[in-house]
Amino acid sequence: MLSQNLPYMDLTYFDLLSALVILVVGIIIAKIIAGMFKSGLQKTELPELVAEFLSRFVLALLYVAVILATVSALGPDISSIVVGLSAVIGLILGFGMQDTLTNLAAGIWIATLRPFDKGEFVSVTGYSGSVSAVGFMATELLTPDNKLVTIPNKVIWGSAIENATRMPTRRVDVNVGISYDTKLDQAIQVAMDLMKNNSMVLGDPAPAVVTTELADSSVNLQLRAWANTSDYWGVKGDLTNGILNAYKDADIEIPYPQLDVHMDKE
Repeated sequence: MLSQNLPYMDLTYFDLLSALVILVVGIIIAKIIAGMFKSGLQKTELPELVAEFLSRFVLALLYVAVILATVSALGPDISSIVVGLSAVIGLILGFGMQDTLTNLAAGIWIATLRPFDKGEFVSVTGYSGSVSAVGFMATELLTPDNKLVTIPNKVIWGSAIENATRMPTRRVDVNVGISYDTKLDQAIQVAMDLMKNNSMVLGDPAPAVVTTELADSSVNLQLRAWANTSDYWGVKGDLTNGILNAYKDADIEIPYPQLDVHMDKE
C-alpha cells in the first residue's frame, strides 16, 4: 500500500508519509533548539529584547531548513529547490519587497542599538505603551488600557522615540493656578512643604515651584519634583491631589476661569 503511487503523481504514499513526519518532527525540534538558544542568551548580559530577536531569527532559519528537508523527502533534489526558491525570491523582491527588507533592516538596527528595551514605556508615531516585542517586520506596544499596537519597524526607526523609563529618575510636573489676590510667597511655601513631606520625592535635585504664566484669571504655578522612575505616577497623583487639599486648608483660592464685562450707559 505505502509503495503505491499517488493518483496522477510520481510520489508514493510512503514518500508523502515520510515528508509529513519530517515536517512535524522538524518543527518540534526547531522549537526546542530555538528555546535552548534563547535560554542560553538569557544567561548572558545581552538585553532581553536582543535575546528575543535573535531567538526568533534562529527559529525562522530552522523553519526554512525544515521546509527544505520536507520538500526534499518528496523526491526532488534539494539543490534544484534552492535554485528555484532563489529565483522566486528574486522575482518577488523585484516587484515590491523593498518595504519588507527595510522593515527587517530597521528591526536589526533597533535590536542592536536599543533605543528601547522590552518592558520600557515609549512614545512613537503618536502611540504610547510598553514595548512588548520587536519582530522582524514590526514592533509591538502594549498601551496602558491593554491595547496591542503593531508598528512597522521602518516607521519607528525613521521617527523620534521618547523613552519615558530608560533613565533612573524623572521630574514630575504639576500645574496649578492661584488667585491674583493670593500672597505668592505663601502659595509657594505651601507647595514646597507638600513636596518635601512626600517620602517618594527626592531631595537631590531639590524640588522647586516656578511661576509659569500670568494668565487671564490666575497666576499659574508649576510644582517640579524629582522621583525614581518607578514612583513617577505615585508622586504625580499625590501632588495633584495634595496641592488641592493643601490650598483649601490654607484658604488659598484656585480660581475658575472668569471674564469681567463692563457696560457703559449711554
